[in-house]
Amino acid sequence: MTAETSFGARLKALRLQRGLSQAALADGEISTGYLSRLESGARQPTERVIAHLARQLDVDRSAFEAPAADSGGGSALARQLSIAASTDADEAAEDLIEALDAARDEEPLLRWQALWLIAGYRRRRGERAAEQDALEQLTSIADELELPALQCRSRTQLARCLRSRGEVTRALGLAVSAYEKAKEAALAASDTGAALLALVSAEVESGRLPDAWEHARELVALVAECGGTLPVEALWSAATVCSRRGDDDAAHDYLQQAMAALDSRDDPVLWARLRLAAASLYVQSRPARTEQARACLAEAEQALSLVGTPVQEQELLVLRAHLAFEEGRYDDARAAYAAVDHDELVLAYRDRIRLRTLDGLLLIVEGRQKQGRAQLKELGEEARRAANLDLAAEIWRVLAETLETSAAR
Repeated sequence: MTAETSFGARLKALRLQRGLSQAALADGEISTGYLSRLESGARQPTERVIAHLARQLDVDRSAFEAPAADSGGGSALARQLSIAASTDADEAAEDLIEALDAARDEEPLLRWQALWLIAGYRRRRGERAAEQDALEQLTSIADELELPALQCRSRTQLARCLRSRGEVTRALGLAVSAYEKAKEAALAASDTGAALLALVSAEVESGRLPDAWEHARELVALVAECGGTLPVEALWSAATVCSRRGDDDAAHDYLQQAMAALDSRDDPVLWARLRLAAASLYVQSRPARTEQARACLAEAEQALSLVGTPVQEQELLVLRAHLAFEEGRYDDARAAYAAVDHDELVLAYRDRIRLRTLDGLLLIVEGRQKQGRAQLKELGEEARRAANLDLAAEIWRVLAETLETSAAR
């Protein structure tokens, strides 16, 4: 590995370890394109750039220097970590997983850095069980190291993963712990904000809407001046809380602010995810705002054709099914439902339940009311038992609305 490449690998590892986007690290001092070339090893940094990066990452400039290597150029894990940190290629992540499995007596911090990259790789692929396993190990290592920043980040990501799997109670406890550690250690707004994001999401799912709204407003104010995508995600979080509280106008206002604040060139994946989120809120509005939902889905589809992951591609298809149902195109809704690969679902827990809810609603409008009602009641009870009270309430609401509509026909 050349000096330029090793600098870039360490730079990217430090950035990812701190949860920063390239835009946040650049902070207007350098372009994200230049930063990307630094991380890939295509460019050499100037002294001014090194000083800026060290300030942004809160490290000494020696953190960018190559560590003393053994005759083999460092351990296999260290070498593979450097490679994986400097590329987004799936092959590098898979090689890192193998290197970590084979590693013996490695430094805990090195293992933590490897697991952090592996967890992100699993998350992007929708492999939530494997992601959780990596995050559980991350949390244990962070506690062993007694480093507040790593403890906060590990708990934050584990809370988000657990919430996506429907384990709301434990997710809420971890999010509270992450937030408390961030405050106690006076961590950066980026860490505190990320913990708040996880906390708000868990509170919403567990039906604690007053607490979620209070923390959402705190979050928006806290990260307003932060760089990167955190302010956008904060506005998205506030929109979600408003939607669950029944304030659709406020939800759409927050989401419009979020979409206006993000250029598709800065983070095309988040840009597309925001359109999917907006479409979902428009579909769930009462009455549903189908024209706006359709426009958001069209924008998202165009972006996801270039940068989409399996998770987002399934989310797009499922939202098209929900939209068709709201527009009364029941045959199209059933066709879209059937097109989903139910044997390879990579959706989050809430989206899985809402997909099965759609099936129950379609059964009712197709004349199989007894079967449809039974399925929806079962799903409502499942969500209640999982302490996902917000989702349970949504299922009972849509069941009541559909039965009322069917009776009026």
